[in-house]
Amino acid sequence: MRRLIAAACALALAAPAAIAGTVTVITSFPKELTAAYRAAFEKRNPGIKLEILNKSTVASIAFVRETAEGQRPDVFWASAPDAFEVLKRDKLLAKAAEVANPKVPAKIGNYPINDPEGYYFGQALAGYGIMANTRYMKANKLEMPKEWTDLLKPQWFGHVAMTAPSRSGTMHLTVETILQGEGWDRGWSQILQMAGNSAQITERSFGVPDGINNGQFGAGPVIDFFGLAGKYSGFPVEFVYPQMTSIVPANIALIGGSKNAAEAKTFIQFALSQEGQEILLDPKISRLPVLPYSAFGSKIPAGYPDPGAIAKRSKVQFNADLSESRYSLVQSMFDQTITFRLKELQAATRAIHEAEARNAARKNPQAAELIRQARELAFTPVVSAQIADQAEFQKLFASNKKEVAVAKRITGLEETWNSKARANYEKAAELARKAAALAG
Repeated sequence: MRRLIAAACALALAAPAAIAGTVTVITSFPKELTAAYRAAFEKRNPGIKLEILNKSTVASIAFVRETAEGQRPDVFWASAPDAFEVLKRDKLLAKAAEVANPKVPAKIGNYPINDPEGYYFGQALAGYGIMANTRYMKANKLEMPKEWTDLLKPQWFGHVAMTAPSRSGTMHLTVETILQGEGWDRGWSQILQMAGNSAQITERSFGVPDGINNGQFGAGPVIDFFGLAGKYSGFPVEFVYPQMTSIVPANIALIGGSKNAAEAKTFIQFALSQEGQEILLDPKISRLPVLPYSAFGSKIPAGYPDPGAIAKRSKVQFNADLSESRYSLVQSMFDQTITFRLKELQAATRAIHEAEARNAARKNPQAAELIRQARELAFTPVVSAQIADQAEFQKLFASNKKEVAVAKRITGLEETWNSKARANYEKAAELARKAAALAG
């Protein structure tokens, strides 16, 4: 009998029972947003408690995958639609079509706000752009960047901050937006140049806006609500949407095999309701609601972005299926060639800027050719579009990395990319220094 009791206790500790009336939400959203929703929801539903599990979007996906059915969190809430496609593909979401708000429009631009099959729902709208500190720019004699290409200019060297797609779902969307708008090779060239101008690759997505708010960095790519929240909360910052942007839904979904599905649906319905949507307009949150602005009357702040107008002028029609198909590939390439090789990329970028500045007046043809070679080495992706577009290659990175053979092959590729990136950056810096010497 004692053995049976001990075994039962051990099992209880290993797999805690679901707490009735508690909804566990796994999300990457900041505390300002989650605290506001928890307070309003619990006031509206006094019998239900909201538990917030805060993780990056990438870490949240991994957590859901690794948690046993029946013990998983109840709600997945994040800005990246491709992350929901990953979960849907892995059969980790549950249909909940009955929670949808019929007043939400079907599309933003050409992009569906809700999953057509009822697995996830647009809860807010999100765009991607540039946040900049006005005081920092004035002190460093910098002009407000309006397009991604502005952050590639020599004067921005050391003044930019970015985070990695593997650490942030919103940064993944930003990278994908540039890749889809510019094309794979040209897009990666821009991303590499922007990273070369960066002072830091931050640990989490909020590291960029926090650093810009407090003047640690001059500018960087962020999801719009970070920039708008900073601006409407009184920080000396501005936010702009480049032409190469996209407006897509930030989604909410019921996780398959969750603990308290019924209560979770109640929370999702609240988040999609008029009351839940109005919380997004709090200056500390500053998100774009999915409900039409006509539903809010005078509650929309003066000068608030019009998502429909932004979507109409945007040059990118975001393809979530394409983003999902190369989700892990993009993250891996960014880490191996930027996150883990930032020091070498910075050195190459600095040397190229200096060589170009010296040769601007002299126009030495030998120097110009060396600079061209240096730029090609430093700012060409290690994986070409021809390879990246291959279905089998994408499938490799989307497969189960726990399989020994798959993991070994991916590790081998990553080591090759890392080594190649280092060699390319070091050679680029060497060529740029030679060019600078020739230019005098």
